[in-house]
Amino acid sequence: MTQTLNQAAPTFSFTSPTRDEAPVAFLSWPDSAPLLADLVATFADLGLRVASHESVGGGHRFTFCPPDFAWKEGTAAMLSAALIAAANDEFEIDLYARLICTAHIDWQSVALVRAACRYLRQAGLKLAEKNTVEILVRHPDFVRSWIGLFHARFEPESGRDARVLSEIVTASIATTSTLDEDRLLRALHSFLDATLRTNWFQVPQPQTLAFKVDPSLLTVKTAVTPFREVFVHGPRVEGSHVRGGLIARGGLRWSDRKDDFRTEVLGLLKTQVVKNSLIVPNGAKGAFVVRGETTPPGVRAAYSDFIGALLDVTDNIIDQKVVPPANTRTYDGPDPYLVVAADKGTATFSDLANSIATSRGFWLGDAFASGGSVGYDHKAMGITARGAWCSVRRHLAELGLDVDTDPFTVAGIGDMSGDVFGNGMLLSRQIRLIGAFDHRHIFLDPNPDPEASFEERQRLATLPRSSWDDYRRSAISDGGGVWSRSAKTIRLTPEVRSRLGVTAQQLSPDELIKALLTAHVDVLWNGGIGTYVKASAEGHSVAADPVNDSVRVDADELACRAVGEGGNLGFTQRGRVEYALRGGRINADFIDNAAGVATSDREVNIKIALDAVVAAGSMTTVERNSLLAAAADDVAAAVLADSDRQTLALSLAEAHSRFLVSRHERLIENLEVSAGITRDGEGLPSDAELRARHVAGTGLVRPEIAVLLAQSKNLVRQELADSSALDNPIFTHTVTDYFPPLIRKAAAGYLHTHQLAREIKSVVVAGEIINRVGPGLVRRLEEQFGATTPQIAVAYWVVRDVYSIDSVWQSLDTLDMAPHTRMTLLTSVQELIETATAWLLQHAPNMPARDLITQYKPHIEALKAELPQLRGLLDPDLATLRLLAHGFALSDTARATGRPIGAVAQTYTEVGRAVGLDWLAQDVAQNTPAEADHWDALANTILVAELNHQWHQLVRRLLLTSSDLEAPAHDLVTRWIAQTPQTGRVSTLIGELKASGHVTPARLCVVTAAFKAFGACAAFH
Repeated sequence: MTQTLNQAAPTFSFTSPTRDEAPVAFLSWPDSAPLLADLVATFADLGLRVASHESVGGGHRFTFCPPDFAWKEGTAAMLSAALIAAANDEFEIDLYARLICTAHIDWQSVALVRAACRYLRQAGLKLAEKNTVEILVRHPDFVRSWIGLFHARFEPESGRDARVLSEIVTASIATTSTLDEDRLLRALHSFLDATLRTNWFQVPQPQTLAFKVDPSLLTVKTAVTPFREVFVHGPRVEGSHVRGGLIARGGLRWSDRKDDFRTEVLGLLKTQVVKNSLIVPNGAKGAFVVRGETTPPGVRAAYSDFIGALLDVTDNIIDQKVVPPANTRTYDGPDPYLVVAADKGTATFSDLANSIATSRGFWLGDAFASGGSVGYDHKAMGITARGAWCSVRRHLAELGLDVDTDPFTVAGIGDMSGDVFGNGMLLSRQIRLIGAFDHRHIFLDPNPDPEASFEERQRLATLPRSSWDDYRRSAISDGGGVWSRSAKTIRLTPEVRSRLGVTAQQLSPDELIKALLTAHVDVLWNGGIGTYVKASAEGHSVAADPVNDSVRVDADELACRAVGEGGNLGFTQRGRVEYALRGGRINADFIDNAAGVATSDREVNIKIALDAVVAAGSMTTVERNSLLAAAADDVAAAVLADSDRQTLALSLAEAHSRFLVSRHERLIENLEVSAGITRDGEGLPSDAELRARHVAGTGLVRPEIAVLLAQSKNLVRQELADSSALDNPIFTHTVTDYFPPLIRKAAAGYLHTHQLAREIKSVVVAGEIINRVGPGLVRRLEEQFGATTPQIAVAYWVVRDVYSIDSVWQSLDTLDMAPHTRMTLLTSVQELIETATAWLLQHAPNMPARDLITQYKPHIEALKAELPQLRGLLDPDLATLRLLAHGFALSDTARATGRPIGAVAQTYTEVGRAVGLDWLAQDVAQNTPAEADHWDALANTILVAELNHQWHQLVRRLLLTSSDLEAPAHDLVTRWIAQTPQTGRVSTLIGELKASGHVTPARLCVVTAAFKAFGACAAFH
């Protein structure tokens, strides 16, 4: 109705009626008046029914029917004020405007009530706006006391007693007579309790309102509950920004879902949280709708209002101190971290966002929105595609194909003008792209020449705004071509029919796209927008992408060997799982395309570091910008290394998943309790599904393991951040090592005071642990020893340093060997890490980390020097790694006996070989039945640890009692065996186990007890 009144500067006046009179209004416009019908509708929204109208002296006189509310002193003035505010574009007259008269509140208070109700409806309160207003009209006392409580909570120096007003609001709720009334009023009350700060009382009062909310305190619940949310409501924009944690980042998108943009943004948040497990901030996401003109200037204006409102309720950092917004009461702690990113409809807005932040003096400056004119251009770097290509490279390598030397077939979603698709299809000259589609065209090249087609794709990538229609037809193989998706039908050549495996002579464009998606190819490369694959048991509505319902296929129809998810949401999660269960190789979008968000995060953190140098006067802004650009290659290398580590972690977990079902089941249960995940929400198997996989001898698949990987990282890093462990000197270098060499040098004195130094430590440490040893290690060690996550992290870091794990890992990951051999040896390194970490937790829990490194590293280095070097040979390398796993215990024995650690290791090996302990320990480690439950697996672990302990104790006593310091280990052990007949019982028991072919926990318990008794009474000479 604002447009109705805003013709020119109008005047309004109302006369207060007596008991027998009706209200009367006089309105005048200097120019032409609005349509009478529009004015009647405006008065109806205010609760006034026009009885008559007449023109009077250049104005208009309206007489109204007797109202159904009490006309009070001040009502006339409030109505006039509301109409003037509407004429000045300050107030929107709609159904809520009735509250001016019925609840006797001013138009500003109406705007407040409307904003709260709009938010609650987005949050899931299922009440139509008309019903909401009718309920509020019936409860004017509640409305007034609710507004009073709002002022008491948020008005600076209000002097009102919020506790008393809250009790009055509660009493008003008790007068409700229907369930809808109760739900609405309770929800509004909870909105005030959940609101932590607002810009309402800032001076001047912003037209665009912002409410920072803790959604967990609302009575209205949703499946996803963000850590914090800012709801924005204004004349030109409405939207929500949600965060998964205190330090969080994610994109802001222009949404077309006016009625449920919050549902959209919560779904995106869930994906962002797992995607951000790779980076310092937790996940965040924002979506806004444009309430005015959706022209480019209108969208920019709405975006600007949205950004401004978010900053209104965000703390700043000034002179190293957190400063809250002026004239704002806050009910949360310091919260200065707000970072945004481009998303759908806002790809070119980074500079706009940064200009707003900079003009307000926000501490992050142009780090507020990454990727602007002074930042990393993702498309120019090709970073998102390169990150996803890490997944493709590993998928195919484990299938026996080298993407750099072996030709392979690809079907694609996207076109060469797109960032992810275009850059991805230029990452190998061996690609044979047999077809692709976007929203405009379908491209088919049934038998492409790899080199010729690469050159043509490269030409298109450099052609501004290219499409598949620009592809030179002469470069397409026989039978191929390019067709518009608007064509009625497309005739198929014999070459195309053969390539796609179809018999039809012609297909509609949608049918042809389905045939392309289900073609027999090595790789399906998704670089587009949309959801194209769902599970066979899912309906299309699950994809929430109605535009692509006509081309979407079921996962059980896919015939590709592997999928690269460069684009978001290309598959539903259950679609991924179904495809993977059928043998397809796929990770998840939040794994494959995480390199983009990781690059943006590193950009932000580098800018924060360098801005501190600039602020100190030691660097100019121009020099800062040059350094940022110069570090781009190092940033990309670090991001891609992280991506590669994640995909390797998935491969290692998947390779043995059928033996890890009980461990994974236990981990899922832990994450449900500790991280708040739900199996249904994350697409994880139920207990019944896990039991069925037990029986079938299968385990979790890559998309499921990806969820566990990401959620475990998020949980571990939070537990680390909440502890004092990160203050341990052992983690000192994690911050400096995080930054590229150029930045380390330029900001050497500023990195340890970086605003996010602690968060950087936590994400680096958590990522290192989970990527290296899998998502379940921390929980297993917690259960086995009662250790905490921080204690486990410190012990792991000691092992990493003492054993030079990075070097060992790099060696095995780069040596030329068969994929199976590589997986087996890397798994053995994981077992070494777990064994050594467990030993430290059990035998040296209170020894300072630096002292542990000083004490053990020389011995471990000496042991490694005496053992055969790792060469990618399965049996010799396994033997080396298994012996190294016991390095700490061997070192203790060496110190206690005064013998070289090499001699101790030889004696340990000879004792194991002579008695059969080596076979027993290896058999239990390698052949735990797939059907073993959690308790059996834990029992085995504990019993093997005890067996090894007794084994080491026996070796120590043998060496301490031997006077022959020069005797070879074999001779020493042979002599001892001959003089100790008790060894026969242990050897016999182990021999029986070996013959039975199956070591159960009960049998292992008997052997361990027998060996312990033997060690206690064995004679040594």
